[in-house]
Amino acid sequence: MAGFLGDNQWRVRMSDLNDHHHDQFLRLFAAHEPALRTFVRSLLPSLADASEVMQEVAVVLWQKFGEFDAKRDFRKWAFGVARYEALAYLRDKARDQHVFSDELVGRLADEAAASDQRHEAQREALEVCLQKLPEPQRALVLAAYAKGTRMDELAAQRGQTAMSLYKLLHRIRQALLECVRRTIAREELT
Repeated sequence: MAGFLGDNQWRVRMSDLNDHHHDQFLRLFAAHEPALRTFVRSLLPSLADASEVMQEVAVVLWQKFGEFDAKRDFRKWAFGVARYEALAYLRDKARDQHVFSDELVGRLADEAAASDQRHEAQREALEVCLQKLPEPQRALVLAAYAKGTRMDELAAQRGQTAMSLYKLLHRIRQALLECVRRTIAREELT
C-alpha cells in the first residue's frame, strides 16, 4: 500500500491546504475590504443596509473562493459579487416594504385626529366632573393619583384599610365615568 496516504496523513495534508486557502482568502479580502465596503455603501441607502450586505458579501466570497481563479482580479470579482448581493438585498427589501396608499394614509391621519379630539373632550369632561365632586372626594382622588403615592400609606393616613380605600376610590371613579359620559353626550347634542 505504498503510495497511499493513511487517514491521518490525508487529514494533515487537507488541513494544510485549507489553512493555505483560508490565509489566501483573508489576505485578499483584508486588502480589498475598505474599497469593497465603500462600493457597497454607494449602492445602498443607509449604513445599516451596507453593513448587513457586507456580512453577506463576506460569506458568499468565502463560500465561492474555491471557484475563484487566482489568475483573475480578486477586486473585480469581489465587486461583482457585492453588486449582485446589494441588488438582491434591495429587491428583497422592496418586496418586504409595506407602502401605504395615499388614501390609507389619509384615513389613518383622519382617525388619529378624531381620536385625539375624543381624548381631549374626555379630558375636558373629566376636569368638569372633578370640580363637581365634593371637596373631600376630589382631594382624595388627586392625592391617590399623585406621583409617588402609595395606597397603603394613604389608607393609613386616613385611618382606614387599603381595601376600604380601594372600594371608595372605585365608587368615586364609577361616578366620574358616568359624569364624563353624560357631559360628552350633552356636548354631542349641542
